[in-house]
Amino acid sequence: MIVRFFSALVILWALGFALFTSTLPPPADDRVTDGIVVLTGGPGRVQRGVALLQAGRAKRMLVSGVDRQVRPVELAAINRFPHALLTRIDLGADSVDTRTNADEAAAWVSSYRFHTIRLVTTDWHMRRARLELARQMPTGVILLPDAIRSTPNLAALLREYNKYLLRRAAMLIGR
Repeated sequence: MIVRFFSALVILWALGFALFTSTLPPPADDRVTDGIVVLTGGPGRVQRGVALLQAGRAKRMLVSGVDRQVRPVELAAINRFPHALLTRIDLGADSVDTRTNADEAAAWVSSYRFHTIRLVTTDWHMRRARLELARQMPTGVILLPDAIRSTPNLAALLREYNKYLLRRAAMLIGR
């Protein structure tokens, strides 16, 4: 009986992992949103956000999870975008993980009274990031997931899938 239960659990986990890896979210369309939230930690994220901001797809952008020592001018130089764009970019240095990114982003969204947000992060990270942000956002805020395509290795996918499952379970029990 116990062996069957654990066998079924392993099979469910494996099927879920297969679904998780085979359906990584795509980039979003060119819809306009009030703001863009970029979560740091992966290549192409800030560049994608800046390109969208320059193309007029949002009014402002938050880069969440920036090291406290990074200055806006350095961010512009590293990512090669015009300094004039810095007036529309906010750097969030209060977050250290996806959960605190969500807190930081929700406070930023509330401060600007935005109703629609484009969330930019890597495809393998999008499900958990969206889960966290949706949980913290003010009522009625619409999140548009905009995933950066990547080629993660098996270890990264396993790690992210397990984090996602653990976070879902924690939310179910109220944490």
